[in-house]
Amino acid sequence: MSFLLTFFNKSAQLQRYKLLTRLTTYSGSVYALAISNDGNLLACAGTEGIKIWDIKSRKELTSSSHHHESRGTVSCAIWSTTRKTAAETLCYGTGLGYIIFLRHSLTNQKTFQEICARRLGSGFEITCLSWHSTSSEGNLRIAVGTRDKIVQVLTLNASSQLQSVFAVRLENTVPKSVAFADNRDVYVFGLYDGNFTKLKDEDGSVVQEMSCKSVIGHAAVHSKRGVFVVDNAADGFTLYRLDGDGEPVRTFATAVPSMSLPKQVAFGEEGKVVVGGSDNGLVYVFDRKTGQILETLHHADTDSGLVQTISVSVKIGWKECN
Repeated sequence: MSFLLTFFNKSAQLQRYKLLTRLTTYSGSVYALAISNDGNLLACAGTEGIKIWDIKSRKELTSSSHHHESRGTVSCAIWSTTRKTAAETLCYGTGLGYIIFLRHSLTNQKTFQEICARRLGSGFEITCLSWHSTSSEGNLRIAVGTRDKIVQVLTLNASSQLQSVFAVRLENTVPKSVAFADNRDVYVFGLYDGNFTKLKDEDGSVVQEMSCKSVIGHAAVHSKRGVFVVDNAADGFTLYRLDGDGEPVRTFATAVPSMSLPKQVAFGEEGKVVVGGSDNGLVYVFDRKTGQILETLHHADTDSGLVQTISVSVKIGWKECN
């Protein structure tokens, strides 16, 4: 499968976004895209492992991690920073249960160096990741979901050592997305059962649970707005309140999908818009309050192109899609 990456930038013109650039240098299937927190770097992950680009120069950076054949296809990726330093750390998970951390080399800023790698549990696919900066000491708190219904929280300390906080097995839920609450509790979104579960940060005990009454292809949380949005795999993306009873606030309707495949969804512009993919070659941008389609961004060359993976930069208004 060929790879086409399209960047869109916030525009002051009549169109809300304008095409910035396209990259076509990844030859395998893509399952994850992530823009760094400072908006300068792009991570692309899938069957060819992990690749990192400098967005401004459009140049690929060198990585010391070249083990995708033995560690499995890269299934998810996130960028993280700590309160102590603004240095970006790339964390990604694989289909064989490996979690890997990369950071800029101390001797060459154009190179990323592997600082930690571990295979979790029985080696089931890592389906989702999220991060939280835990203290001024430079620790990272990472939430991980795996295909065998386990959610665990790990910390990566300043010495690049990985330690466990808790691990729990959910009864019926295969985690598709995870996210941290402001108080470090963990939100979990179930793929097949459509459950939304909140776990206590200390031991993973369940403190809240409700059903979204649909499968969840992907989910995104905006804690400040008190809402989350899911890909409902039916007619678009559905918005819920974090403290609600499971009744949807509204649905952002897209064209009826011709195939039932998960599509990523994200909040943009400080939660003012909802952005999601499709199987008709478009990226949809919705107004969160009204549900109105603000703009459709053309990514694929045909109306049948699958836009399954997106990422949104919170810093500079860039959006990317595959």
